[in-house]
Amino acid sequence: MSKLLILLLLFSCSKKKEILKFESKKETYGDYIIEASIGEPSILNPILATDSTSGDINSLIYNGLVKYNENLELVGDLAERWEIKDGGKKIVFHLRKGVKWHDGVEFTSKDVIFTYKKLTDPDVLTPYSSDFKIIKKVEAPTPYTFIVYYEKPFAPSLESWGIGIVAAHIYREGNFNTHPRNRNPVGTGPYKLEKWKASEYLILKANDDYFEGRPYIDKVVYRIIPDSSIQFLELRKENIDLMGLTPFQWKFLKKKDFLSNFRKYRYPSFSYTYLGFNLRNELFKEKKIRRAIAMAIDKKELIDAVLFGLGKPATGPFPPQSWAYNSDVKDIEYNPEKAKRILEELGWKDTDGDGILEKDGKKFHFVVLTNQGNKQREIAALIIQENLRKIGIKMDIRIVEWSSFIHNFIETRKFEAVILGWALSRDPDQFSIWHSSEDKEGGYNFIGYKNKEVDKLLEIGRTTFDFEKRKKIYRKIHKILNEEQPYCFLYVPDNLVVLHKRFKNVKLTKAGISYNFIKWYVPESLQKYRF
Repeated sequence: MSKLLILLLLFSCSKKKEILKFESKKETYGDYIIEASIGEPSILNPILATDSTSGDINSLIYNGLVKYNENLELVGDLAERWEIKDGGKKIVFHLRKGVKWHDGVEFTSKDVIFTYKKLTDPDVLTPYSSDFKIIKKVEAPTPYTFIVYYEKPFAPSLESWGIGIVAAHIYREGNFNTHPRNRNPVGTGPYKLEKWKASEYLILKANDDYFEGRPYIDKVVYRIIPDSSIQFLELRKENIDLMGLTPFQWKFLKKKDFLSNFRKYRYPSFSYTYLGFNLRNELFKEKKIRRAIAMAIDKKELIDAVLFGLGKPATGPFPPQSWAYNSDVKDIEYNPEKAKRILEELGWKDTDGDGILEKDGKKFHFVVLTNQGNKQREIAALIIQENLRKIGIKMDIRIVEWSSFIHNFIETRKFEAVILGWALSRDPDQFSIWHSSEDKEGGYNFIGYKNKEVDKLLEIGRTTFDFEKRKKIYRKIHKILNEEQPYCFLYVPDNLVVLHKRFKNVKLTKAGISYNFIKWYVPESLQKYRF
């Protein structure tokens, strides 16, 4: 047990069950929330971060100009209000006054200008530049006014300014990509980094001067536990307060003694899991090969075994609750016999009787990578491995620690295939994932997908404000990607979250439960970690 956990337990209330009887409804400051994290954050800089762990932590340290509310409507964050002019080609942001960076320096429009410059600097390794390169110019006529001029209307323009703003005075000197503040950040957000002990934990403390009011919860502790089964054990011991569950864990947690102290929340995720191919690899360049692989994968078995039925098949890059989802697109049929015939027509045959197909003296053999600690992906890999074995394809599985997975394989493109997932924006613009220009260092198109028609559709889709026209564009993209299978789109899981009952003012909405996290509180009589 880590020293941090021992310290927390020493100061926790030993009469927890008795105290539950005397619950107060008054909003009070205090207590910690302990979360489990599969992986170490890679970088605490919102412009550079590409993984979900870093994104979750950055969202508490930094603010954008806008954010989504509980109804998935864009509202002000660092911007109090804005005006959209000239048919969408000009946005005037009116910034909040009196906002302070964590070091006490005032936030102004100079910081927004600086952030924009970094987002469009070719030497900065950011995957978000595509949203900002179509900007004609920016202006900051006053410390509290920021004006953006677009070359042409950009439909996701407002949402794009939800990216975290970084401090000009912090990053003015030094290499932005390797700056020491990327591990010791200074933001404007509701929490500040207090301590980061590599591979063990990360602690955030409440920002007393936060412009929306000090968060009620004193500290957020991320315990880095790379195995979800160990996380689950810690949850059952009540050493963890908040955790995303696997479907097996969700089904298991029916015991009354556990549920008396925890609440379960289930809602559709805006995400999907996929088997992605490195399209630079000769094995996967041919569309028919990729479709044959997709045909051999039994998605019903995947959803039953991996999700326990708590999810749906994915047919393309948009989940069913997205307005861009094309319901006319049918999933690729599960037909291993047809898959074998396609491969044979392409010259792949088992000539030596070892069960593995060959062509030109080369075996159909590849390695799929996925990240350590995600049991769902590991089980999915095993099922796919067996599915492909039946049609003569040998697929080995390699499980890699998260930060190594990102830095040593994804960023370097040194992989053959991966099992990963995307957590998606509400706007369907996926330029950064699929456009050929995003096949670059730090870019999200790490599989190397290139399609001129998709490029064109992505370009038009982000410059069209007419909703019906946009819908047709993205539904066509959905159809093309389903046809080409640069990924085998596997499944859309449900979000399965469990939270200790002592936390109050938690509401399930379209945006999930964490949209109002700074308003969560624990009545004084229920506070567990008190000094």
